[in-house]
Amino acid sequence: MEYELVCGLETHVELSTKTKLFCDCPTAFGGEPNTRCCPVCLGLPGSLPKLNREAVGFTVLAGLALGCTISPRSHMDRKNYCYPDLPKAYQISQYDVPLCRDGQVTLSNGRVIRIARIHLEEDAGKLIHRQGETCIDYNRCGVPLIEVVTEPDFRSVEEAREYLELLRLTMRYLGISDCKMQEGSLRSDVNVSLRPKGTENYGVRTEIKNMNSFTFMERAIRYEARRQEAILRQGGSVSQETLRYLPEQDRTEPMRSKEDAQDYRFFPEPDLCTVAVSPEWVEKLRGSLPELPREKQARFQREYGLPEEDAKLLVQHRKIAEYFDETAREVEEPRNAARCILEQVFRRLKTEEEKEQGEIPVPPEELSGLIRLLETKKIRRDLLRSTLETMLDTGKPWKEILKPEDLEGISPEKLRELCQKAIENNAKAAQEYRDGKEKALKALMGAVMRECRGKADPAQTEALLKALLQEPR
Repeated sequence: MEYELVCGLETHVELSTKTKLFCDCPTAFGGEPNTRCCPVCLGLPGSLPKLNREAVGFTVLAGLALGCTISPRSHMDRKNYCYPDLPKAYQISQYDVPLCRDGQVTLSNGRVIRIARIHLEEDAGKLIHRQGETCIDYNRCGVPLIEVVTEPDFRSVEEAREYLELLRLTMRYLGISDCKMQEGSLRSDVNVSLRPKGTENYGVRTEIKNMNSFTFMERAIRYEARRQEAILRQGGSVSQETLRYLPEQDRTEPMRSKEDAQDYRFFPEPDLCTVAVSPEWVEKLRGSLPELPREKQARFQREYGLPEEDAKLLVQHRKIAEYFDETAREVEEPRNAARCILEQVFRRLKTEEEKEQGEIPVPPEELSGLIRLLETKKIRRDLLRSTLETMLDTGKPWKEILKPEDLEGISPEKLRELCQKAIENNAKAAQEYRDGKEKALKALMGAVMRECRGKADPAQTEALLKALLQEPR
């Protein structure tokens, strides 16, 4: 019997508000343990929560970007469970009336992933295990997050990864989260089950908690699918339970039995009033939506004629995409702008964080001006590259780097003189070419281009060198 993977994701995205969901404590990552919390975070007697309006707006933005229906009225609920990282012994979340519901994401293979709901809730603290002890840092308690819950629509590991990458990119474009997985601001719980291929009923699912790495998520799903298949093939039954993934051993292990909604004893939060989202506010937020990554990629391919892979790379970071867009509008051939950014600018921005910040010392209008010199044949590509490197090093405009003679081109007489000089100064390479080593011509070409600072036409230079090398000595 052949089995089919059935998978769903519950993705927690911490929101980039300045303060927490129900108090004025800062949300910044890190800090000395237990220094960024207050009586409200810790649920001390007499403390009362006050809902952060910006967090509600961010949740609505996420819903609009994912095609959700926005609930005009919703409320917060208490989710009751006892765990050391939850000092109140309950979490303030949303249950029966989430802020957003019924959205969808379409993958590159055409599969539609349904978004069941997006709800707003507070984060819990962090357990730190060391030297056989468990310590608790409550700094993260009360940080606002949204939970994006899909239907069990994934049928492969690759689909799950593509969805999660697109979700992270979308949240970054919206500016509502930095989605730094290494800091825990984006993490997913993965529900995995198997069923006989061709059947409709779902199998018993397990939930793998807190996946904060694409690679680990892929490995965890693959392992869990193999584990469940082995159980089913042996005539056993899969237990509904919550698991953790152990990357060092590449396996999952049980944490506890899997809870159902009734285990949490949800009821409306008595200390908070109803959340009302007016149609006017929704439309205002809709109007503030940026061009989303999939739309931008399609436009780059359509308007600028970029290959799919180049367009996909450029839209991975919103500020880089906007920088390219501004540059490409002012040049004849947008692919020249893409080439400069992907080959030279990206080499300078070594980390994902640097690319996300998009701090480039060369303004778009300066890069487009330099590219226009190439397109009007005033400079060659080699000179463009070296000039751009200097601009990136110094921040100077191209007009302060290029000399008037750089833009004058090179006369046939001057080119002949430089080629003869290159042959004389590189006698070994010249002789090797005459002896049949075609590659030796590159050394001579390089000598000419260095001497003329890339102004010579490569095809003309190559043809002239070959002609001179064939002349009697």
